[in-house]
Amino acid sequence: MVEKVITLENVPLADFLGQANENIRQIAAAFPQSKIISRGNEIRIQGAAPEILRINDILNLLLEHIDRFGHLTPENVKDYLDVEGIPFEEANRDQVIVFGNKGLVIKPKSANQRKLVESAMKNDLVFALGPAGTGKTYIAVALAVRALKNREVKRIIITRPAVEAGENLGFLPGDLQEKLDPYLRPIYDALQDMVPPEKLKYYQETRVIEIAPLAYMRGRTLHDAFVLLDEAQNTTSEQIKMFLTRMGPNSRVIITGDQTQVDLPIRQKSGLSEALKILDGVKGIGVVSLSGKDVIRHKLVKSIIEAYENDHAAKELERNEASSRKNN
Repeated sequence: MVEKVITLENVPLADFLGQANENIRQIAAAFPQSKIISRGNEIRIQGAAPEILRINDILNLLLEHIDRFGHLTPENVKDYLDVEGIPFEEANRDQVIVFGNKGLVIKPKSANQRKLVESAMKNDLVFALGPAGTGKTYIAVALAVRALKNREVKRIIITRPAVEAGENLGFLPGDLQEKLDPYLRPIYDALQDMVPPEKLKYYQETRVIEIAPLAYMRGRTLHDAFVLLDEAQNTTSEQIKMFLTRMGPNSRVIITGDQTQVDLPIRQKSGLSEALKILDGVKGIGVVSLSGKDVIRHKLVKSIIEAYENDHAAKELERNEASSRKNN
């Protein structure tokens, strides 16, 4: 039997260990052949060397999480255990998507984020669906950066429909690019985490990385590229069909969207919802759904998202019932 001692420094112990050591007890339950003891700011692990390595890896992931987000819930611990539920050697090799700036390690933070990574490895076209904060865009950008770094593609193209969320672009100052930049800010933020500033500037100047409104995609063939369509719930039927038919040789595409946050005019059908129905069952297309459980933000965000999801489901049921009565 081997013993390893981990000393927790500059860590909020109550948050990390959980109420009545619930977080640590979850890990202990997942590894019944080992013994995990928490005393003060020390965690002692006793057991066989391979299992100790796996436990140590999970604890390091949890430490990264609490350092980045400031809190750790039992649900977070469960997600990490789900993600790590494979042999340690494979997890250690495949979990990291890309190494970002300042030592940032970018990897899936929940089971559904891992499903998104796995689906993107198997399919050339993937739909990633879910509410804001689930990491779908961030993971998609990380996959694109990895593909570029590994020379699997020659460029990255990221696009969004220029639809205002209750605002009017015309009243914003500046030229078109300056008007659109705030809408593209989440993508810039993700790229700045993953690509050194000077290299990112060079990539944008040479169009190795291109960020543009969806309208700019018309008439193009996107080959040797990793293409991300973000906020796809705000595309029209014509727009998303136009985008899907841009795929060229050696193209990989991820389409992200939140079907509960459509900003299109009233009675305008979302192209994303229509595309999912039309393409249902087509081989080579992956669909991954993320939910409030995948949100890594303030704990209230999960409750807010769940409330909106329940409201959306109730309205959808009402529409279906009304349509059924009308047809009868």
